[in-house]
Amino acid sequence: SSVLDRPRVYAFALNESLDKFFECLREDMGNPQLKIELACTVGEGESVVSSKMVHSYAWGAGSSRTLRVDGTDYEVSVLGERMPRVPSTVDMSLTPRKRALADAPRTRGMKYVIVTGGVVSGIGKGVTASSVGMLIKSAGYRVTAIKIDPYLNMDAGTMSPFEHGEVFVLDDGGEADLDLGNYERFCDLNLGRDNNITTGKIYQSVLEKERKGDFLGKTVQVVPHVTNTIQEWIERQAHAPADGKPGAPDVCVIELGGTVGDIESMPFIEAIRQFQWKVGRENVAFFHVSLVPVVGAVGEEKTKPTQHSVQSLRALGISPDFLMCRSTRPLDEKTKEKLAMFCHVPSDQCVGMHDVSNIYRVPLLIEEQGILDTLLARLDLERLQTPVLAEWQSLAELVDSLTVEVNIAIVGKYTSLGDAYLSVTKALNHASYACERKLVITWIEATELEPEMKEADATKYARAWELLSKVDGVLVPGGFGDRGVEGKILAAKYARENKVPYFGICLGFQVAVIEYARNVLGWKDAHSAEFDETTKHAVVMYMPEISKTHMGGTMRLGSRRAVLKNNTCLPARLYGGVTAVDERHRHRYEVNPAYIQQFNQSGFEFVGQDVDGERMEIFEL
Repeated sequence: SSVLDRPRVYAFALNESLDKFFECLREDMGNPQLKIELACTVGEGESVVSSKMVHSYAWGAGSSRTLRVDGTDYEVSVLGERMPRVPSTVDMSLTPRKRALADAPRTRGMKYVIVTGGVVSGIGKGVTASSVGMLIKSAGYRVTAIKIDPYLNMDAGTMSPFEHGEVFVLDDGGEADLDLGNYERFCDLNLGRDNNITTGKIYQSVLEKERKGDFLGKTVQVVPHVTNTIQEWIERQAHAPADGKPGAPDVCVIELGGTVGDIESMPFIEAIRQFQWKVGRENVAFFHVSLVPVVGAVGEEKTKPTQHSVQSLRALGISPDFLMCRSTRPLDEKTKEKLAMFCHVPSDQCVGMHDVSNIYRVPLLIEEQGILDTLLARLDLERLQTPVLAEWQSLAELVDSLTVEVNIAIVGKYTSLGDAYLSVTKALNHASYACERKLVITWIEATELEPEMKEADATKYARAWELLSKVDGVLVPGGFGDRGVEGKILAAKYARENKVPYFGICLGFQVAVIEYARNVLGWKDAHSAEFDETTKHAVVMYMPEISKTHMGGTMRLGSRRAVLKNNTCLPARLYGGVTAVDERHRHRYEVNPAYIQQFNQSGFEFVGQDVDGERMEIFEL
């Protein structure tokens, strides 16, 4: 560059931040105050790349970047393929032999982090547990996670999304609480059904033992029989690896659902009270998540709800080591001191958990307050060097720096509750980050697209179609029952006729099949047997092996392999040229094999099938 007296080469590790590069430039140009920024061009828009990003995030291979130095732009070409992300648990300073030793199973005792909540539910225990797990992983330790749900259901499979948010499907077919999705995403885990403990599962286990005579004639009681079963389950599952590596993890993060004082959670509280002494108090750390509301025009932070919550917890035999205080703004130091005084927790372990710009800043917020080092000291663990936190910081900065929008419509029937489609929205977010776009989700209630809505409420009807006409893509997710199905079919028809990218998941896949059968193949009565058992063209049918009498746990569940037709079809290209993919399933109905040939011949091609060629998994049009 002409601004430098001689050419220079700058070399940095992938996990180093742009800050160091900018500092070197300022030094070489003799101006420590020089304004330098890196801009990313996306479509017709531009975003400024945060200087806190590491190089593996900052430079997108094949993309256009502009280095802006004191108002002068320099175009940058990034050659080669997209830079690989640095594996999150790899210490780049280790030799291969030392790295293998570091990855080998450890002989230290299991450590436990237990997260409870008070005052109100839905306060952020799941995100807190996920963030703590991610921070422990960033310190070089393997983690796993357990969610305890005190409800009597065996699992979340039969619960309405309006009741409990989405049902998160696991690889082994478990239908679990949505918090397990947070654990998997934050800590890079593949959990199983036994990582979700419910009161129903515990009582079923106890009663099965009683029927077999395992209690030798004893009177079966909550204490000790139920509490012992809970402890045995926790200890057994804590030692089961969930990261694909051999040997037991180092730390198990356990979240107790609900709030302290709920009658249904009492057996679990008592089990955990006993458990801390069974495994050694020095091996357990308690986090209590509570609310610190700001009340009145003065904006005073009220500590009394948290004081009473901790008081109730301590009365049950559990004393929190860390107090995670949810609030709308950063917590005042005086508030922390007051909480420390009345809650028997050191003030530096009273953590302010205020609202942040994106969810990926929550672990960084905890780390900034020194909690990771305090936690590791509490559990007698050393902090190892890994690039995880630098990568995480880059992700948080990337999310906040995106400005070029992409608008995706989600046409569903539970749109009034965003948590009902949490995995879908998270997947869309992750894709938008990879494409360096700012995701805008347009929620459209499927029933509002139907002709009946035009008569009932013309304004809602017109508004729904106006929203649909302005999006860049349409996603129709799964659902059960016939409400909104015709609206979803109309959304699929609109996308096909207007060449708008369409992605159908589960029922969304099936309604696209129905729409094509009706409007292209000419079978006007085409439908799913789920909604019309008398149709002559049941293009979607009930799978014969599925039970019609039992609802819970009887669907085609869990990870299933889809074999792709060839490596040039669109799904294969999107997945990087693979010939098969594993995806999680949750459905009772499937495309009727009797009609597959007609669809394929007309251009509606099923390019992904199960390993037996019987179930249609992916279509391309």
